[in-house]
Amino acid sequence: NIGMKKATSLLKRTYRAIHSDRIQYDTINAQVKEASYAVRGPIVAKSQELAKRLKEKDPTLNSKVTKIISCNIGNPHALDQKSLSFIRNVLSIVVNPQLKVILQDLKEPAAIPSDVFTRAEKYLAAIPDIGAYSDSQGILTVREEVAGFLQQRDGFPANPDDIFLTNGASEGVRLCMQVLLRSPSASARDGVLTPIPQYPLYSALTTLLQGELVAYQLDEAAGWSCSTAALAQALTNAKSKGINTRALVVINPGNPTSHVLDVASMREIVAFCCKENICLMADEVYQENIWADSARFVSFRKVAHDMGVLGSDGLQLISFHSISKGYLGECGLRGGYFELVNIPAEVRQEIYKLCSISLCSNTMGQIATGLMVAPPVPGEPSFPQFQQERDAILESLRRRASLVSAALNRLKGVSCNALDGALYAFPTISLPAGAIRAAIAQGLQPDALYCLELLEATGIVVVPGSGFGQKEGTYHFRTTILPPEDMLEEVVSLLSDFHSEFLNKYEKY
Repeated sequence: NIGMKKATSLLKRTYRAIHSDRIQYDTINAQVKEASYAVRGPIVAKSQELAKRLKEKDPTLNSKVTKIISCNIGNPHALDQKSLSFIRNVLSIVVNPQLKVILQDLKEPAAIPSDVFTRAEKYLAAIPDIGAYSDSQGILTVREEVAGFLQQRDGFPANPDDIFLTNGASEGVRLCMQVLLRSPSASARDGVLTPIPQYPLYSALTTLLQGELVAYQLDEAAGWSCSTAALAQALTNAKSKGINTRALVVINPGNPTSHVLDVASMREIVAFCCKENICLMADEVYQENIWADSARFVSFRKVAHDMGVLGSDGLQLISFHSISKGYLGECGLRGGYFELVNIPAEVRQEIYKLCSISLCSNTMGQIATGLMVAPPVPGEPSFPQFQQERDAILESLRRRASLVSAALNRLKGVSCNALDGALYAFPTISLPAGAIRAAIAQGLQPDALYCLELLEATGIVVVPGSGFGQKEGTYHFRTTILPPEDMLEEVVSLLSDFHSEFLNKYEKY
């Protein structure tokens, strides 16, 4: 029996050696293994393990961990943000048109305003059924609504043919980067100018597509502002390494920084892209999330139009938006769009081809995108309720932004810039030398050690700044402002207690 087992084991090893193309970790795509997405990285995996232990009532858990508080990702509905009645009502009828008959037969018609039915009928007339594939570029009626939104927002017309509906903004970014970044086998080293800190989607996609991340540093001391001097330095460094910089990514309002660009800075960025002949990729998914009284959102599309640089040989611009942020927070429905400006028709057809490979984005997300860009307006029956629900969400988020930044700045060795917009805080933390030594001993980044111990002590999930990129020798973490106001006080208290204990522990380490 022992001899048979040894022979079997030898045969298995021999088989694996011969069949080297067998699917196993050593033989999968190297770029997949190299890519990293910190927002859902090892600390989130640890939080899932703790959630399971909580459910099983594990007595060895820290008594302060009574629940997992997911501050790692901008997922509003997971933290009790309420959906907007108009959006859910229209979607309900589109999904099940029989509801219209049932609801209209009720003796209380005011419960569902008439414009809900009108809008649902508009979408139902535009598609065979919610369960049918749409055009690969997206439902034309919704693309027309997006075009109308862009014209109303910016004062300049848009063409529905230049608009693609996608499963959230992330899919749009992926599609565009697939087209922009050429394979290294084509004797090109293509790169993308990306802010540091950045949303890890960009670094992950650059790795997957075998591109080069051309990092430009945001200035934390100046409120995470972007300077053309930093852009020029990064571009010069890339050229010296033989990298062709194909695009510049700007996230406005900032993720994770919360900074909102002023128009003067935006004009400088547009002029830089025009001078260097670089496509500008404007990630504008937080455009409704503006908290500072001195800040306002202006799109790069409007700035470029106002500058008169969108002629046939002018700025190439791709802008992205999503239903996941703002006041909708409909992350799970996966809806969004991107608009191409000054991108040749032949390139647009190649993007269309990529979209057609997966047939179309989900139709629920497409219609939710239409509802985002064309909400009820004054005079329509749904407007008073829509206005009340929207304003309540935004006003609460504004209060939470102020509370979070103030609480972080009260912690010893922690500094947080004012939260101008978006859904996050990105404080810098001064860590004791003992914590840095302990992290190195465990093979961790120092801020990852901080976040891991925070999770284990409190159940709060945040993301280490090392996952977003940061200036060497500095440490940060990103937290959302999304916990409900009645929970946020508890989060702040838990964080404060943990922070003091962490410092005391490692100052003696």
